[in-house]
Amino acid sequence: MVLHLTHLLNLPGVIIDSWDSDDNSVYFHLNILAEGMKCHHCNSYTEELHQIRPIIVRDLPAFGKNVYLKVPRRQFYCRICQRYITERLAFIDWRRKYTQRYEENIYYQVNNSNIEQVAQQENLSIEDVKSIVNHVCKKREKAKNIS
Repeated sequence: MVLHLTHLLNLPGVIIDSWDSDDNSVYFHLNILAEGMKCHHCNSYTEELHQIRPIIVRDLPAFGKNVYLKVPRRQFYCRICQRYITERLAFIDWRRKYTQRYEENIYYQVNNSNIEQVAQQENLSIEDVKSIVNHVCKKREKAKNIS
């Protein structure tokens, strides 16, 4: 466990277990602090872990390098409603491969530049940048409608 890096990363509910780096990137291996989760279907709490499938998520750059998070995507079994439920994390939107703060950063970059430039700077495809911008726009629109 690397506490000083965990504090610098500043993501809720996780700690950094270890890290690796190469010439262009830093990889943080995360561990989730919660023992279990509430079921999305019946709202009961479960700690019955079914499986863990790690995913790689891109985060904001640091130290002049791209930052990637190896996140253990945990799936639990709920005995009450007899369903398998996948844990959702506060800093990654469902089925996304970027942290929320990275997507917001891309959105702001595109507003101050253009999609092609941002794609080249961030080493992303134009389609990925468009997807990020559309996702952030939809989230902001939904938040506006709620408030």
